[in-house]
Amino acid sequence: MKVLLAGANGYIGTRLIPVLLEQNHNLVCLVRDKRRFHEQSDFSDRVALIKGDLLKEATVESFPKDIDVAYYLVHSMSQDKNFADLEAQSAQNFVKLLDKTHCKQVIFLSGITNDDNLSEHLLSRRHVEDVLREAKARLTVLRAAIIIGSGSSSFEIIRDLTEKLPIMTVPRWVHTKCQPIAIRDVLGYLDGVMLNEKAFDKTFDIGGPDILSFKDMMLNYAKVRHLKRRIITIPFLSPKISSYWLYFVTSVSYSLAQSLVDSMKNETIMKNHDIDKVIKRECLTYREALALAFKKIEQNSIVSSWRDALNNGYLTSDFMDQIKVPQNGTLEYKVNTPFDRDPIAVLNNIMAIGGKRGWYYWDWIWGLRGFFDRVVGGVGLRRGRTSDVTVSPGDVIDFWRVLLVDKVAKRLLLYAEMKLPGEAWLEFKIIERNGKKSLSQIATFRPSGLWGRVYWYLMFPFHLFIFKGMAQQIVNFEILPAKK
Repeated sequence: MKVLLAGANGYIGTRLIPVLLEQNHNLVCLVRDKRRFHEQSDFSDRVALIKGDLLKEATVESFPKDIDVAYYLVHSMSQDKNFADLEAQSAQNFVKLLDKTHCKQVIFLSGITNDDNLSEHLLSRRHVEDVLREAKARLTVLRAAIIIGSGSSSFEIIRDLTEKLPIMTVPRWVHTKCQPIAIRDVLGYLDGVMLNEKAFDKTFDIGGPDILSFKDMMLNYAKVRHLKRRIITIPFLSPKISSYWLYFVTSVSYSLAQSLVDSMKNETIMKNHDIDKVIKRECLTYREALALAFKKIEQNSIVSSWRDALNNGYLTSDFMDQIKVPQNGTLEYKVNTPFDRDPIAVLNNIMAIGGKRGWYYWDWIWGLRGFFDRVVGGVGLRRGRTSDVTVSPGDVIDFWRVLLVDKVAKRLLLYAEMKLPGEAWLEFKIIERNGKKSLSQIATFRPSGLWGRVYWYLMFPFHLFIFKGMAQQIVNFEILPAKK
């Protein structure tokens, strides 16, 4: 079948691609930037790409007429004032384009909305369902609660909180009940309803076998990890304070923290089990889903992560246009460090920067910079990396976005997502010339107005020490063998 996938670069979409290709479907992916998909995906030579931003109808290339099924996996946790309008507009534009094709079915992954007084985001999900019902194609809606899998925002938040805090003072929303589901089961349902006539014009709740509170999920996580944790509920914490608490303790942005806290007031439990009549599936328990996530992390095989989704607050969909570092109106600090060892070893050190490895020199300064970034509403340093061993364009490395990974030219280019009075790039490149080898490291800053220039010169004394020390450590760093 010919399948259209909107949201192909997202957390769910990225994982659904190999499932569909395994069944030899003809896959067409709608992406905002084809370059990012080609750079990130091992499947880019096996799928057709359509470029376009659904919020800008004129930018979207025409859909093929002969589409059989379309997946709409476009979601956002943005806190724009017009959030619901934007989600509706995106869905309306999708329907307009799809109605020009022969598509038989649209499949949408939504959120469980059985509770009263729904949050803004759950209401928006339900409204998108209503918009998609206007399409000529038959609609199938799968409503899920928390999705547990390596790289999912829910899993990473639970992980952050439980790993970092032996004693937690938490707001009352930790007692809200939900029905978590493993990412593997979500993909199984998404695949199972495809052109299944029993699923046409139907809405299904999907969930795992466990009904747990957020507190239960954290305590179960602690048991799996053999950690002793104590959770103390403070009922008078307001949603705003709760959002700040989540923002500073975990790696999520403040806007995402706000969205999550707002939604956590609603119970997300399956009210109907009609999906069992359509797809017979024994879903993983919460603990089994955790074990599978840990296994993927240990194998360094995290396919996708919420961290790598583009955030309107920091970058636009054409962020890869920043690959060409500007030369005019910029300030630079260059370090050139000679070395004698194997350049591949140095390249591996470059590609492992950030995350658990850290920044090689004066990590406490980087941590302090990340803390101040969080204070002013930035992403901070806690996002880490999706993988400790691989890096691809579009990935996140702490408060940087990867623009370019060129292992042939031995080059890594990063673009700053921290709060800055301007734009910043950080480039690492190994230069081999006339039998000599050196690491070139260039920090480029394009200031925005007078304050941008003041910021650069205030930071310059730190650059003198940090960048020289970092370059020296990168060329010399070795992983010592484990002691027997």
